[in-house]
Amino acid sequence: MSRVDDLIAKHCPNGVEFKTLGEVVTPKRGKRLVKNQLEEAGDFAVYQNSMKPLGYYHESNTQAGATFVIVAGAAGEIGFSSNAFWAADDVYFFPETDAVINKYIYHFLLTKQHEISSQVRRASVPRLSIVAIEKLKIPVPPLEIQREIVKVLDTFTKLEAELEAELEARRRQYKYYRDALLTFGECTDADASKQARITTLGEVATIVRGASPRPIHFFLTEGDDGVPWIKIGDIASGEKYITTTAERITAAGADKSRRIYPGDFVLSNSMSFGRPYISKIEGCIHDGWLSISGFSNSFVPDFLYHLLRSEPVQAEFARRAGAGTVQNLNADIVKSVPIPIPPLEEQEHIVSILDKFDALVNDLSSGLPAEIKARRQQYEYYRDKLLSFAELEAMA
Repeated sequence: MSRVDDLIAKHCPNGVEFKTLGEVVTPKRGKRLVKNQLEEAGDFAVYQNSMKPLGYYHESNTQAGATFVIVAGAAGEIGFSSNAFWAADDVYFFPETDAVINKYIYHFLLTKQHEISSQVRRASVPRLSIVAIEKLKIPVPPLEIQREIVKVLDTFTKLEAELEAELEARRRQYKYYRDALLTFGECTDADASKQARITTLGEVATIVRGASPRPIHFFLTEGDDGVPWIKIGDIASGEKYITTTAERITAAGADKSRRIYPGDFVLSNSMSFGRPYISKIEGCIHDGWLSISGFSNSFVPDFLYHLLRSEPVQAEFARRAGAGTVQNLNADIVKSVPIPIPPLEEQEHIVSILDKFDALVNDLSSGLPAEIKARRQQYEYYRDKLLSFAELEAMA
């Protein structure tokens, strides 16, 4: 920061010139490809609608060796590429210019992400007008200052990228050990820690579908005596527990629903297909959930949680739910899934290992996701600070 401050004091103590983006760089629009022209792999990624490649193409419509800022018109997403690619017709890209460093434009546009996204025309085919981008006012300090700002901000983004890569590696590691630790052989007389009794989940637990009082708005209440009404949106991505709800229902509504209690599991039967959660509250679930209870004689709760999330069980859910575009679990399917029941002591041992991995890759308060969030906030703080300039007053 002090280096940037010194450069500003040296080169532009009275402020910097602001220009519209269209004055300093000429955006270009991509060209349309039809679906049968796309390839599953290739040299040039095809960007359309978002920063995630739609496919690949054998040619590029950008310049090899150049750097580009990319704006996906339909979503207003902003990306950066140092490789040639194919831009589809709803993607705009900005080639390098002599006046402004592309990476500087990229960081600047990220400060305008909300403003750009709000300019997307919401219609049957969402579209972002390039005029909305060209009109954005951008501070244009000397190139030396731009380079120093990019250097500082790239340090933060590199660290975040390294943490993201580590998180992905740890997720793969967690998945490997989870599935290995949760693979058991049938019990024999010569019992061992990796052997277990195999039965169906319905034999050792009570599994029922939720119920929805209808129309639901008749039963919603803001009263303190209302019963928590549990919806998928009440649970943050990656969370394990249900701790609170946004809405409550009346006692009459609860009588028409399915009540669950602390320690019960709920399993999504459509959205977030097959994802288990553990309730820490008493509440009611609608018919988009299944509840799992009455398993304490067979399972340590945290072991059952890891087991239900494991690849073999999830794959079995998917297989039995059918191959349609909309898969749907029901109580009978979940009851019929075969599961291993190792000794409780072995379950506790497995939990002690998997919980450490789970916290590392999923805990939003202490694991890698928390560190990534902190680094992203740090980047945003310094980005906004570094890109806030006093505007040079026009000469009379």
